[in-house]
Amino acid sequence: MSTTLVLGATGKTGRRVAARLRLRGLPVRAASRSSPTTFDWSDPAGWDRALRGATAVYLVPPTVPGPVHEFVARAEAAGVRRLVLLSGHAADTWGDSPFGRDMRSAEEAVRGSALEWTVLRAANFDQNFDEDLFHAPLVAGGLALPAGAVPEPFVDVEDVADVAAAVLAEPAGHAGRVHELTGPRALTFAEAVDLIGRAAGRPLTYEQVPADAYRAALVREGWDAGDADHVTAMFVLMERGVLAGTADGVAAVLGRAPRTFEDYALRAAAAGAWRSAPLPEGTR
Repeated sequence: MSTTLVLGATGKTGRRVAARLRLRGLPVRAASRSSPTTFDWSDPAGWDRALRGATAVYLVPPTVPGPVHEFVARAEAAGVRRLVLLSGHAADTWGDSPFGRDMRSAEEAVRGSALEWTVLRAANFDQNFDEDLFHAPLVAGGLALPAGAVPEPFVDVEDVADVAAAVLAEPAGHAGRVHELTGPRALTFAEAVDLIGRAAGRPLTYEQVPADAYRAALVREGWDAGDADHVTAMFVLMERGVLAGTADGVAAVLGRAPRTFEDYALRAAAAGAWRSAPLPEGTR
């Protein structure tokens, strides 16, 4: 049976994709910097060992442009036949934005290869609110971002993983295809925070702040300046409105509608994602 190499196997999508493939009874090689099969984009010396014997790869690109070109060449030499790349929603509309150069470079490498490829372009994940950047501020009571009235079609990462596993396990009809993955409707960040607050049963606030102030706040919190620039550039791009539209990629692959943001908020709230931080000892 074909072995699928899953990169980013401890990340939001990778760990879910690997689990789904294993449940299908398919051989999986989970790779990340902390997995038994180690993989580090900054250490090409280890790539060939991860690729050895793999026939398909779920590829989560690095945060810098360039390395995927060399990786794809090595994948071809190793006998890989199929690549499924995670990219960003509507990447072909980003123009001269500094955001997403890593993903656009990865798409160029994959789509220009001689391998069968499928690109999954996902909108911002619902799970960014409970597993990532937006979680700690919400636990503390509110979110301040440089995002206003332009909505975002947040997608549930469970849907992204379902699509990726389906494309990897049943590739017929997906070669050379780009699937745009979004939720069923677009929400502003203020609307998303309101839904989370209602599901969590606690008041949460949303404040729009200038992009430069947001970047400065990230740096004060200890972010690398380059990473702060990257995230801020995403919000600047979002305000152009080019990412606000919904797409039918989830339904096209899975034959069902994508999960709603409300469904996500209920599941995460029931799991205790946004419980307020406990008071320090002696203040209760």
